[in-house]
Amino acid sequence: MSYAQRKDLSGNRTLAWIFTIVVVGSLLYAIVTGLAFNVIKKAATNLKVIDVEEQPPPPEQPPPPPKDMPKVPPPPMQPPPLVRVNTPPPPTIQVVQAPVIPPVAPPVIAPPAPPPPPAPRKVQSAQPARGDVRSSFSNDDYPASAIAAGAQGTAQARLTIGTDGRVVGCDLIRSTGNGALDSVTCSILRRRVKFTPARDSSGNPTTDTYTTPPITWQLPPE
Repeated sequence: MSYAQRKDLSGNRTLAWIFTIVVVGSLLYAIVTGLAFNVIKKAATNLKVIDVEEQPPPPEQPPPPPKDMPKVPPPPMQPPPLVRVNTPPPPTIQVVQAPVIPPVAPPVIAPPAPPPPPAPRKVQSAQPARGDVRSSFSNDDYPASAIAAGAQGTAQARLTIGTDGRVVGCDLIRSTGNGALDSVTCSILRRRVKFTPARDSSGNPTTDTYTTPPITWQLPPE
């Protein structure tokens, strides 16, 4: 700090002290002499304290470098250090394949069964077939196997009569209990019996059914 600056600062301090002493002496004189409170208040209001701050000395500048000193290039900029960050691996996505559901074939609905054909209309013959069947049998027709077995019995058959009066069908509705006697019964009826054919309402020959009376097979006397 120069001598002139120090002299200025000392002068300022002296003036501040003198001003302060004057103000304080005036206040003491006012109190002693019994001045009113308003005078003290007015004096206190008018009192201004000047605070003189000391200014710091300016920083000393470094001496300039010599002119013959070689210029040193600034150090090269170092790259920032590499920071390794442990990056977690990407999550593995598992693809769950949905189960393949085979297509369900629609149920096959069977078509309804066709209605049964209507039953053949039975023509009521105006004149049924006529004939005698019992006269067609004799003891000579007795089968030898039935005689040897001592078989005998009664048979009865339902016959189908054709338009010519011949027997075209024979169904036993009662059996003798012996196969030879049953077979001979239908065989004789087909070969020997002839009926007067039935006729319809127009007088034309037509088929008809006929149920025979019971036919009894009895062993011939010895």
